[in-house]
Amino acid sequence: MARPTKANSRQLTANHPPASWYARHGKRLFDVTLAAPALLLAAPLLLPVALALAVQNGGPWLFRQPRPGLGGRVFTFYKLQTMPDRRDEAGQLLSDAERLPRLGRWVRAASLDELPQLWNVLRGELSLVGPRPLLVQYLPLYSPAQARRHAVRPGITGWAQVNGRNALSWEQKFAFDVWYVDNLSFWLDLRILGRTVARVLGARGVSAPGQATATAFTGTPASSSDSNSNR
Repeated sequence: MARPTKANSRQLTANHPPASWYARHGKRLFDVTLAAPALLLAAPLLLPVALALAVQNGGPWLFRQPRPGLGGRVFTFYKLQTMPDRRDEAGQLLSDAERLPRLGRWVRAASLDELPQLWNVLRGELSLVGPRPLLVQYLPLYSPAQARRHAVRPGITGWAQVNGRNALSWEQKFAFDVWYVDNLSFWLDLRILGRTVARVLGARGVSAPGQATATAFTGTPASSSDSNSNR
């Protein structure tokens, strides 16, 4: 996968949020303080779930993928692998709906597949709260306004996730992401974490309407991106 060009990198790192003490220091301290004990507490649950997924998938249980983080810099992103690598006769991966079995669907609905990302938080690649890290191939598709989502560390959960998750359109997700960048604060992070717990318990917005997971982002028409940038 192509990494961001210098031009893309300048675009992605432009317009950083106000350099408050929380944004510069407190948020990282907050992340480590919560992520370290959370990972220890989650370990007894992670082990049996990972074993069950390994049996379901015929071996692999940990999903690794390059994702863009702060400023578009690429890191290795971790999740539990909820779908086996089933392919058709031509060697192409089957659709998500065809590959997502009942166990994987339950793990995703409970957001247990996100738990390995606590390690990404401890490594400084993710924050507990921030815009979700998406695919590297989406980088050149963002409008300048949408690219501002990379002005902060991506998160395990975020403002878009507690306002609809995968049930939102891409344009709605990016509008929520940019709003978060402009309004980042300790109290907003606490609010998002609290609403995340409620959403996980309710298993809402796990998939896009009519989809097993989420549709791919193919870019935003110029007229729509101009409209979103004025929100």
